[in-house]
Amino acid sequence: MKLINLLTAGLTLAAVSSTSLAQESEAKSEKSSERPNILFIFSDDHALDAIGVYSDRFKGIVDTPHLDSIAKQGAVFKNSFCANSICGPSRACILTGKHSHINGFRQNGDKFNGNQWTFPQALQKEGYQTAVIGKWHLHTLPVGFDYWQVLPGQGNYYNPDFRTMPEGKRERIKGYCTDIITDLSLKWLEKRDKTKPFMLMCQHKAPHRNWAPAPRHLNLLDGVKVPEPATLFDTYEGRSAWLKKHEMGLAKHFHWQHDMKFLSRSPFKGFADSVGNGEIARMDDKQRKAWDKAYEIENAQFVVDMKNKKLSEKQITSWKYQRYIKDYLSTIKAVDENVGRVLKFLKENDLEKNTIVIYSSDQGFYLGEHGWYDKRWMFEQSFKMPFLIKWPGVIKPNTKSETLIQNIDYAPTFLEIAGIKVPKEIQGMSMVPMFKNDCKPTANWRDDLYYAYWEGHRSIHAVPRHDGVRTDRYKIFFIPETQEWQLFDLVKDPQELKSVHDNSDYSKILEDMKKRYTANRQKFGSNHGKRK
Repeated sequence: MKLINLLTAGLTLAAVSSTSLAQESEAKSEKSSERPNILFIFSDDHALDAIGVYSDRFKGIVDTPHLDSIAKQGAVFKNSFCANSICGPSRACILTGKHSHINGFRQNGDKFNGNQWTFPQALQKEGYQTAVIGKWHLHTLPVGFDYWQVLPGQGNYYNPDFRTMPEGKRERIKGYCTDIITDLSLKWLEKRDKTKPFMLMCQHKAPHRNWAPAPRHLNLLDGVKVPEPATLFDTYEGRSAWLKKHEMGLAKHFHWQHDMKFLSRSPFKGFADSVGNGEIARMDDKQRKAWDKAYEIENAQFVVDMKNKKLSEKQITSWKYQRYIKDYLSTIKAVDENVGRVLKFLKENDLEKNTIVIYSSDQGFYLGEHGWYDKRWMFEQSFKMPFLIKWPGVIKPNTKSETLIQNIDYAPTFLEIAGIKVPKEIQGMSMVPMFKNDCKPTANWRDDLYYAYWEGHRSIHAVPRHDGVRTDRYKIFFIPETQEWQLFDLVKDPQELKSVHDNSDYSKILEDMKKRYTANRQKFGSNHGKRK
């Protein structure tokens, strides 16, 4: 009888234990299914002016309906900034939630330490399925991802190579890079473990230099004259002499083959021509035929006009601007189309309601402003980066936010979304409380931002090291090489054409901004160039 009772008790305990385990497993499953998916779509060098919800500058020339739809269903952040306006460092800031001098990736020649804490590793550890597909550009293989397939280095637009896990073996895939990255992302979404929430980083090469449009877009802007920016012929007066020393101008530094799309060396003096167009050799016969047909007529006419001395220096720069901006915008067209493909997939696969979609880029870019292409300077066009987000049920449609956000904020935001505690060493701030406050600043939100560019004037484009602070109205930065301050009033001088650091009317503002600058350097432990 005792034996029977013991057996009965044992069976009861086993049943209770089994039920408990089942309930625990079910609870974990429910918790996992409740956590939203995160789709992070990221591009390279996408200027705000080239997105419809930010600017009407290119309206009717190249529109971005799919990117705009993210903002229309969610929010557009007008004051979104990077911490270091250059490709690799910006990506490192995003992964770590820390400034460049802390995460160790200060300039493009550095190598990212994947063993340090990153948000993908944290999400992966807590049950998210993680993937990165597309541009990586950190010189080491990805860590913290269940799946990765990335471009080596900068990657190519035409028939690009990809490195695939686990060893990074190279494989060439025929087609156009923006389309292929989307194809691979959709393939991963289809085959993923559907019992887990996912975090996918879909990262495009476009619109990075040398702006090679897809075959279907090679003639997209034929016959269109794109308006020039007001500062295309900036003389750089009223600011640091460093601006005149730049090496990123359309007038003098736009390469004959690489940028202007000529097939042979320049027959004329005065044109930069030390870099060829690497995309040409990658093309198959059909791609090459379409490419040559798209460029040869305009190129031939330019050569004729040059030989007949019909073009002034300004007209030559204007020609370069048209070639540049049309190619740039044409690569944006492919990005927008492919964003549309991904959004359509979410809708058709019942993922729309529980997926947060974010579109951003590693920094902004100069679209002829100040006569420049590229980035680096702390001026608005390169300092600002796009941030579009839709989070159904949390962020109201058509929200427009002026809140100051930065790319170091992404990591803590993703953690809070996933219900993970944010480590104390993270320097960014979670945006989740602000998202839940109509995207308005919460009581403890920052009122200024710190920026530091580390590469220095001896590297490409000749931009000196500088660091600074921006508030909602003022911007200050310091150039240690020449011990110069620059101060701009962004309300009275939105184009940043005159530094007012030596204007007595701004003495109190200068004093306050210097205090903010010092406080931010101390807060973030920055050892950027010292003041004498």
